[in-house]
Amino acid sequence: MMRRIVAVLLAVIGFGAASVPARADEYPSRPVTIIVPYPAGGPTDQAARQVASALSNLLKQNFIVENVSGGGTIIATHKVVQAAPDGYTLLLHNLQISANVTLYKKLPFDTEKDLTPVMFINRNPLVLIGRKSLPAKTLPELLALMKSSTLKAAIPGYGATGHLATSLLAQEAKVNVDLIPYRGAAPALQDIMGDHVDLFFATPQSVEQQVAAGQMTAYGITAKEKSAKLPNAQSFVSQFGPKLEIQFWQAVFAPSGTPEAVINKLNAALQTVVADPALLKIWASTDVEAYPKAEQSVAAAKTIFKSEIARWSQVIRDNNIHIDQ
Repeated sequence: MMRRIVAVLLAVIGFGAASVPARADEYPSRPVTIIVPYPAGGPTDQAARQVASALSNLLKQNFIVENVSGGGTIIATHKVVQAAPDGYTLLLHNLQISANVTLYKKLPFDTEKDLTPVMFINRNPLVLIGRKSLPAKTLPELLALMKSSTLKAAIPGYGATGHLATSLLAQEAKVNVDLIPYRGAAPALQDIMGDHVDLFFATPQSVEQQVAAGQMTAYGITAKEKSAKLPNAQSFVSQFGPKLEIQFWQAVFAPSGTPEAVINKLNAALQTVVADPALLKIWASTDVEAYPKAEQSVAAAKTIFKSEIARWSQVIRDNNIHIDQ
């Protein structure tokens, strides 16, 4: 009987110890899961695997990428929201998470309250490309054409970043476009090259070779400066101002309630990761850059996230873009 009592007491003590959050200096003491809301192979998945590998080497613990796709990225986000707030389940997401706050009339979580931004890790602009047979060859010529006729613009899904960018351009240029939804960027690019649609907002790395080969035309880029790899693409910012500076960013999030010391340790580790010259070289080869050092803190991440939610909320409401669940 005494042995059974002692065993029960030890089990209770053990459970209590296990339920106490680990100190920051002990974190991570077991594998960490980074959830990505997309299938393997895409840009967000690639970034997650690069970051996971670097964090594993730096913090001497396994960081494992888990792909949880579907549901407009809501399934993956919800899984992280429901996870224990201990730093062992993280989310690597992109601009879409800030748009989803307004795109969906009802979410199973409160994005701002239920998630804590740890750090914005990287960003890249978007480039507007068109079919090679379009008579317009420069951005001013394209804008003139868009004012005189309604062009067909491919979007990689309703409510996706390309949809929001296209709507914002049409809004600022005061033109109408016929939106043609696709299941992702790949089939949209195929139809651009097949002359079936007129325009598409893409990431620079996905179209540089085709533009260089003359298979499509690059008209404008959503950055302050032109791209060296796409020299004919004019800066939309110089044409329309800062509203058309669109950066497709990626960031790491943790469940709200995660200890501040753990968040800070993760942030410091991520700052080290994105300063690695080898990683920066890989990113630069695809027109991706690390977030500026001055914007890598936890405080900066919270400010940027709040700003992005407000920004895309306005665009979505102005253009009456909503997704009913």
